[in-house]
Amino acid sequence: MRSQARTAARGPPGRAAPAARGSLAVLLCAHVLLGTCELPAAAANAFKPNILLIMADDLGIGDLGCYGNDTLRTPNIDRLAEEGVRLTQHLAAAPLCTPSRAAFLTGRHSFRSGMEASNRYRVLVWNAGSGGLPGNETTFARVLQQQGYATGLIGKWHQGVNCASRNDHCHHPLSHGFDYFYGMPFTLVNDCDPGWPPQLDSALRAKLQHYTQVMALGVLTMAAAKTCRLISVSRKAVAGMAGLTLLFFLSWYASFGFVRRWNCILMRNHDVTAQPMVLERAAGLMLKEAVSYIERHKHEPFLLFVSLLHVHTPLVTTKAFLGKSQHSLYGDNVEEMDWLVGEILNAIEENGLKNTTFTYFTSDHGGHLEARDEHGNQLGGWNGIYRGGKGMGGWEGGIRVPGIFRWPGVLPAGRVIAEPTSLMDVFPTVVQLGGGQVPQDRVIDGHSLVPLLQGADVHSAHEFLFHYCGKNLHAARWHQKESGRVWKVHYMTPQFHPEGAGACYGRGTCPCSGEGVTHHSPPLLFDLSADPSEARPLSPALEPLYHTVLARVGEAVARHRETLSPVPEQFSVSNIMWKPWLQPCCGHFPFCSCQEDEDGTPHRPEL
Repeated sequence: MRSQARTAARGPPGRAAPAARGSLAVLLCAHVLLGTCELPAAAANAFKPNILLIMADDLGIGDLGCYGNDTLRTPNIDRLAEEGVRLTQHLAAAPLCTPSRAAFLTGRHSFRSGMEASNRYRVLVWNAGSGGLPGNETTFARVLQQQGYATGLIGKWHQGVNCASRNDHCHHPLSHGFDYFYGMPFTLVNDCDPGWPPQLDSALRAKLQHYTQVMALGVLTMAAAKTCRLISVSRKAVAGMAGLTLLFFLSWYASFGFVRRWNCILMRNHDVTAQPMVLERAAGLMLKEAVSYIERHKHEPFLLFVSLLHVHTPLVTTKAFLGKSQHSLYGDNVEEMDWLVGEILNAIEENGLKNTTFTYFTSDHGGHLEARDEHGNQLGGWNGIYRGGKGMGGWEGGIRVPGIFRWPGVLPAGRVIAEPTSLMDVFPTVVQLGGGQVPQDRVIDGHSLVPLLQGADVHSAHEFLFHYCGKNLHAARWHQKESGRVWKVHYMTPQFHPEGAGACYGRGTCPCSGEGVTHHSPPLLFDLSADPSEARPLSPALEPLYHTVLARVGEAVARHRETLSPVPEQFSVSNIMWKPWLQPCCGHFPFCSCQEDEDGTPHRPEL
């Protein structure tokens, strides 16, 4: 395979081999980005870097060797950090999947597109819901597609599929600038694995089951009372009540009873290729797709976003990695994830693209502290010294994520940057590298990282960063650049107990408001420069600048709130609920069923 890759890398007659173009591209791109020269438009276009973005799911920042872990083996990601720039204060814009990814794709806080909770729902919960990333939002893929890039997404999407019909695909990746998609339109949930206990909205499932039982008992009681002539009611009324109860049962069972079939599917572009998906095959299929995409597009600039299913529960891990780590199933899954990353990086190198590829690795948010097995053992990640985890508002453990960038010859190797940065910064960074323009008709919350990564700027462009949980502002940080101190103000925090059986009193994820959230008056204040674990809240007696900091951050919050405007809520009940007419289906609904052959062709099993 390596010899074939090297032969292919030489390219067709009349074109420079990728390796040869790579050296010249690095030299020219470095000069352009540093501002030491300007290239004609045609030349600049010829040397646009390839862009490879890799995002893990639910990975804790403390799970990687390059961030201090000495018990899990992550050599490939560690090597990426050694050859590039590592950020130590890189922050997700939200502590949960769907809103964090919406912000990452658009460079904007997710509430600006309606992709945040206004009620108890904080993520998309069905493929057949009508909510999702609105069509008027601009992703980095759309901008680069307009700049002549091939744009691919392989892996998890979780930004919606359809709006009004099964085939309108209004929220689909291909409607947001990606010209190729292979992966899960939804996300992994425990329901995808028959051997795991159900996960998806178990509280609502229990309520609906209870209401059905009550209704059924009422119908039986009515029928018995009529038979004994204790009440006067028509047979039509009894039959109507029975029919209503049956319809109610079928509606909730059709959704919750078939979560695996409705949500755990694979798609290639607009077509469903596996329903339900075979979990054990998913990682291998996506790796094959990623390598194939790189090989197909090695002679043109491409953007490839690899959105890994690892390390989200149910922690599907192949036999080659089971039992090999020091941290049970979760550790096995992390080490398999690192291997997958290594194989993708190998494909970049074997095709002669290392020096012409801007590579980035991160996680969508912190590790999941509430993920536990039936014995109470934790199945989520380790967030290092940082407090809290996935879903927990503004606590560092839920929003501080890995941030690793590599571009040999352009970015310095082995550099570590402690400045506050955001996942939202990737949007303007990628747009700049691809030769595009950041939209001027909307608020963009991210800033290009190019000057910071190269060393042209000493400080991050962010003076203030705002940390939301749903639509609620939980915390804000101020980077006092003159002193180098980073202040963190918490206005509200979820009540959690890391040592208990479930960090938020057994809830699946901590709430953003209402019961289970503490409002702080006065707010909690931490100096992250001296106390990154947020263990010692400051007081006026301990910190002379206490009132000054609270006032300065309060002014910034007030200015920030002036940029907010109402938008349609994508997580409203009507958008979240399961709608059978929107369900992606392989075959004829409701008999949706197919699996992929080895060549990737879907086929329906014999009935």
